[in-house]
Amino acid sequence: MPLQCGIVGLPNVGKSTLFSALVQREVPADIYPFTTIEPNVGVVSVPDDRLNRLGDILQPEKIIPTTLRIVDIAGLIKGSHHGEGLGNQFLSQIREVDAIIHLVRCFSSEQVTHITPDLDPICDIDIVDTELILKDLDTVSSAMEKVSKKAQSGDAVASKVQENLELISSHLDSGKSARELILDEQGETLLKEFSLITSKPVLYVGNENEEEATSHHPRSATDALIRWGNANNQEVIILSAALEHELAFLEDEEERQFFMKEWALEQAGLEMLIQSSYHLLNLITFFTTESNHVQAWTVQKGTTAPQAAGQIHSDFESGFIRADVYHYEDIFQTCSEPKLREAGKIRSEGRDYVVQDGDVVQFKFNV
Repeated sequence: MPLQCGIVGLPNVGKSTLFSALVQREVPADIYPFTTIEPNVGVVSVPDDRLNRLGDILQPEKIIPTTLRIVDIAGLIKGSHHGEGLGNQFLSQIREVDAIIHLVRCFSSEQVTHITPDLDPICDIDIVDTELILKDLDTVSSAMEKVSKKAQSGDAVASKVQENLELISSHLDSGKSARELILDEQGETLLKEFSLITSKPVLYVGNENEEEATSHHPRSATDALIRWGNANNQEVIILSAALEHELAFLEDEEERQFFMKEWALEQAGLEMLIQSSYHLLNLITFFTTESNHVQAWTVQKGTTAPQAAGQIHSDFESGFIRADVYHYEDIFQTCSEPKLREAGKIRSEGRDYVVQDGDVVQFKFNV
């Protein structure tokens, strides 16, 4: 299954509005909690100026961006780890994603209800994070019960597993997420095996109203979220889901650019969100220029050339011979792949080559 990010948060923080803007598809959104029950899933293109620049130089018939899967998950509330508000169902959906986009409400509205009387983004974050930690504690406690008998019988492997589980449990019980815990190799394997929710990387996104986004005068709630992010070394992005939704559904690109300029928006919030989510998953992009197509492909950092070839087709990986590689910046000097080859800028790499972000690759293989 492709890597995917899940949008989570309290009810009525704008998750479905943001998701709709991202995938440019209308989904149900209402002013009451739990409009979303089953998760909405969509695929979004990852904006990349490098792809456009390669297209300008090579003039292919088609330019194909790489993509990212986004999942819109219903709101969590206090007690979700015990099943409150269909919490067990929603938490199991979060367990299936690879990274979390935590949307936090930074806007006031008399029309859109909120589960707390006051607008306090830090308190809202704490509610959601606490539920995720408590759910992970339940998971670890169940695992400890199963392994304890083996450990008591003298099973050395089980004893080591129990030791790591106790360490994880103690850490979670202190109110800290699993991703903050440094473990040995077996402990890291356990985190993956049990798919602990709080071991997943998180991007925090503050959702402000349109007026604040276009006036560039954030209110105290937005400032508080930014300060919290800086103090806790957490990445925070601020945007207006309603404004991004409005821009995303403009059919005329010139009209979209006009409003971006009018509102002094250097970059769409959605672009920042997609790019940050992409990096959150530890992904890089390489490019191919075959069959008169310039195409971007996604792999994780550390991927070897044969594994990258397998992203295109399994035959490319099994029959891999070599990869002819240059960096995308190289072609801006010559504006021609044949001239790059003449200049010795295209090199041949073998099976051990680790693909780098921005590589342009031609795979050689036997069928």
